[in-house]
This record gives sequence, structure tokens and C-alpha cells, in this order.
Amino acid sequence: MNIQEALEIVSKTHSGMVRSHNEDSVAYDAACGLVVLADGMGGYNAGEVASGIAISVISTEIKQRLDSVCPERNNEAGEDVGMALLRENVQKANAAIFKAAQGQPQYAGMGTTVVSALFYDNRVAVAHVGDSRMYRLRGETFETITRDHSLLQEQIDGGMISKEDARQSRNKNLVTRAVGIDSDVEVEVHVHEVQVGDIYLLCSDGLNDMVEDEDIGSTVEMLQANLPLAAGQLIEMANDNGGRDNVSVILVKVKGDFAAQRGWTAKLLSWFKS
Repeated sequence: MNIQEALEIVSKTHSGMVRSHNEDSVAYDAACGLVVLADGMGGYNAGEVASGIAISVISTEIKQRLDSVCPERNNEAGEDVGMALLRENVQKANAAIFKAAQGQPQYAGMGTTVVSALFYDNRVAVAHVGDSRMYRLRGETFETITRDHSLLQEQIDGGMISKEDARQSRNKNLVTRAVGIDSDVEVEVHVHEVQVGDIYLLCSDGLNDMVEDEDIGSTVEMLQANLPLAAGQLIEMANDNGGRDNVSVILVKVKGDFAAQRGWTAKLLSWFKS
């Protein structure tokens, strides 16, 4: 089964109940298994500019590169090409945002979180910077598969605050990494095996700040047969609970096997690409 047939992808974004404009940006391309979500930050709509640049650079560059490379192959460093593509292009987005901010005073200090995933060969490579998240529902188990780059997460990891107390913390939105703030950025990248039936949720913190993980998970599980309805329900729950921030979600359901073609089929495909 090709990647487009194997994946069902839906996305939804909303400005929330308080903000006058939406600084989140989302994009996906089922034909190449790419999903990207960014949550911008900065005054005078600069956050919207930063997240838009990130989405544009990452989506455009990766789709172009996938015309000539196989993401499941190993590179010289021994990692999946798909992982390297995500890392390199989040770094390209970082450079583009940083350059724009340096050149235009109204954009000074702008930046964005990013969480992006590339599905290939029954795997998913995930790259993230900041506190936008990726969750996975597998069977009845709903869990986070990214770890926030935030002051609050560092306090939780260090035993300074419990997860329960963290819900009430004022430090929720203090990220320790963001795309575009500095000339370089450290991108966290991991690869996970995928199973048929898995559902992956990418979201900005406008969702998980407003809705408990348990309620997010139960909603995805209950509405997994109707992803558009699930996406809409998650947005509505965040807004019903105050909607203090923009809220964006991308849902990806794995409907079939998408193992890479090998042997003579793979050779033929590589000849067509070259």
C-alpha cells in the first residue's frame, strides 16, 4: 500500500477565545507522509510570520528532497535519511526566521515551536523544538512521544515540582528552545515503529494547556472512526475550557502497511528518480 492510501490525515486550527489572530500554522502532505505544526511567538503578528516561514521551509524543502532520496535508507552517519531530512530542514527554517528577524526590526525576537513527522517504511521520524507535542494512541494506550523543551518540564524532570502541581504553574509557556531565536538550534529527532491502527496527534500547547491528557486521549479513542469530528471536538474542548491561546491539531491514522519497496521494484523506482 502506498503512503497516501495508508494514512488518513486531518488538521484543524482556531484562534481560541482570547487571541485576536492565529499565530499557529499547520501543513500536511499525505502523498509523502509529512505533517508539520508550528506555534509562533512574537509581538505585532511576528509569531504568525515565524510559524508561517517554518511551515513553508520545512514542507517545501522536504517534499523536493523526497523526489530524489529514500527516507528509509541510512546516511553516512548511520541514521535514517528521513530523520536527517527533518533535522536539516528545521535548522533551515531556523536560519530563515533568524535572518528575517535580523533584517526587519518589527520582527526582532520572533520565533516558533515546531513538531514535525515523516512517515515511511512503517516508521515515523519525529522532530521537535519547544513545547508543541506529539501523542500516540495505540490500542487503549495514549501517551506523549515527545518531551517538552520547557522550564516546567525541566522542573518536573528534576523533581522540583509534581505533574499535578505543574498544571497550576505560571511557567507553562516558558520554552527553553525555539526555532528562529538564535542563529543555531538543537533539534530533537527520534524514530518510532508504526503499527496499523495507530493514531498520532500533533498539537500546539493551546490544546494540552486547556485540556487534560486523559481527556484528550479518551476523545481521540472514542472518535477514532471519525477523525474530522475528533479534531473539531478537541478544538471545542480547549475553547470551552477558556481557549486562552490559539489551538491547532493534526491527526494521523495508520490504516495499512506502508513498508518500503525493495528488490527489483526499489531498483526500478530509483532509476525513475535518477
